[in-house]
Amino acid sequence: MFYYIVRRVLSVVIMLFLITGTTFLLFFAGPSDPARYTCARNCTTAILEGNRKALGYDQPVYVQYGKFVEGLFVGRDFPDNAALRAAHPEQIVHCPAPCMGYSPTTNQTINALVATAWPVSLSIAIGAFVIWMIIGVGGGVIAALKRGRWPDRLIVGSALIGFSVPTFFIGLILLTFPAIKWGWVPIPHYFPFTQNPLTWASNLILPWLTLACIFAASYIRLTRAYMIETMSEDYIRTAMAKGQTKWRIILRHGLRAALTPIVTAAGLDLGGLLGGAIITESVFSMHGLGWTAINAVINMNLPVIVAMVLIVSAFIVIANMLVDIAYGFIDPRVKLVG
Repeated sequence: MFYYIVRRVLSVVIMLFLITGTTFLLFFAGPSDPARYTCARNCTTAILEGNRKALGYDQPVYVQYGKFVEGLFVGRDFPDNAALRAAHPEQIVHCPAPCMGYSPTTNQTINALVATAWPVSLSIAIGAFVIWMIIGVGGGVIAALKRGRWPDRLIVGSALIGFSVPTFFIGLILLTFPAIKWGWVPIPHYFPFTQNPLTWASNLILPWLTLACIFAASYIRLTRAYMIETMSEDYIRTAMAKGQTKWRIILRHGLRAALTPIVTAAGLDLGGLLGGAIITESVFSMHGLGWTAINAVINMNLPVIVAMVLIVSAFIVIANMLVDIAYGFIDPRVKLVG
């Protein structure tokens, strides 16, 4: 078990290193000058040259990448040019580890941008995840047990509708009627959990429900399919013959075996969602990582785009590692080898 976990951690480190290098090269080793995107329409030759030196874009790409990796471990100071730092010590901006760079468009470190946006995306992702897992897994189990009867048709039909409707449409409907027209819930805006958990939850209920409607539909279908398959296995009939109770068989034997593919999907979905629910955050004007990524793309803010790609990649790779490790605890048929 220990060596299996160590191997998985090492593979994640290697994967993240490869993703970091590839992403950096795609954005900073291309034919276009990255300094052109630092001053919009106000660019002059002098401003371009100053920004190029301040951000280190005048150095070879391998030197830039080396400093980027170094910043992730020990931090970094901006301007990147030592002469500029010596001439203007009052303008030095320290970016602590893990430093993901400096955004000339917003005049702040990317760490500061992420620190502001991260709690929003985390709050949306965790709340939605809990709701869609309860609805998705619970609905799938009920649909499988009532296979062919009206509860099964109702649940599967609702899942098909939820799976087919676009995210932005659900979000706009929930924002227009329950929040604006009827006033059942406040118009969503982020409120810190540490200040008032109830206010935090009431302002996030609509984004949670929007994402839960989309994801729960997939999990209902997935759970139903695997529960039907699992409940027809020989060991389920053996457990019934031994006189075990119905719900003990369902929960301990049937659902546990069916959880393996569900956990796989859940880990990847949650990992991607932690990087920002782009559409949902835009609909509800939540300034999370997804909203930050959209603004970075619109403004061609290359350092922020690179950071967002790396953050999302890291979440997905780490989530995949945790899912692999969880297999050994969920399904006894899975051996932690290789």
